[in-house]
Amino acid sequence: MKTKPMSNSSALYRPAPGRFMLSGALVLLAAFALLSSPRAHAADAAESCKPPICRLFQAPDAFLSEVFNGAVPAPQVLSLDAAAQSRISAVFGRPFPQSRVRYWTQDGRTAWIFDDLGKKGYQPTTSGFVVRDGGQVDVARVLIYKESRGEQIGDAPFLAQLAGAKANGTGLDVAVDNISGATLSVQMMVRMARTAIELNALVP
Repeated sequence: MKTKPMSNSSALYRPAPGRFMLSGALVLLAAFALLSSPRAHAADAAESCKPPICRLFQAPDAFLSEVFNGAVPAPQVLSLDAAAQSRISAVFGRPFPQSRVRYWTQDGRTAWIFDDLGKKGYQPTTSGFVVRDGGQVDVARVLIYKESRGEQIGDAPFLAQLAGAKANGTGLDVAVDNISGATLSVQMMVRMARTAIELNALVP
């Protein structure tokens, strides 16, 4: 059987080189958006968190879904200039590690997810907080805990002590019970809650 010669008109169907470049760029952008989404980060966290040295209390995306009743708003970004970093340092104990902090806001509430250390040399603990207008802690959660001791700070009875807390100087206006053998972890959670309140106060 003879093969029919290709018509010159087939050249009309050859994509220009620029189209390949554009398509490739769109694919890369889509992949980057997927990897940088809270869901992708949560999947990475769940995959990398293996007992007994790591306890996943709640994935970050599950936390956001719960506190926003399944309708998670688009993330916003708070930029921390030198003045803002000075305010954060006063309550966080050091400058915030990032100069741009992602947060979520809806109906007068802001949600924050960030890390802190019990002390230098410890593994980072990831926690989530929701702060209401007026600077009151609405929700406090430990999401990922990587230390061998002190995981009781992720239990509901302990975290309930932080609900309703407001700023009092560089600390909170509530007394938080200590946990034997986990004093530094308790102090860390108090510090993180106070930092979430300060971050909320910096939102324009």
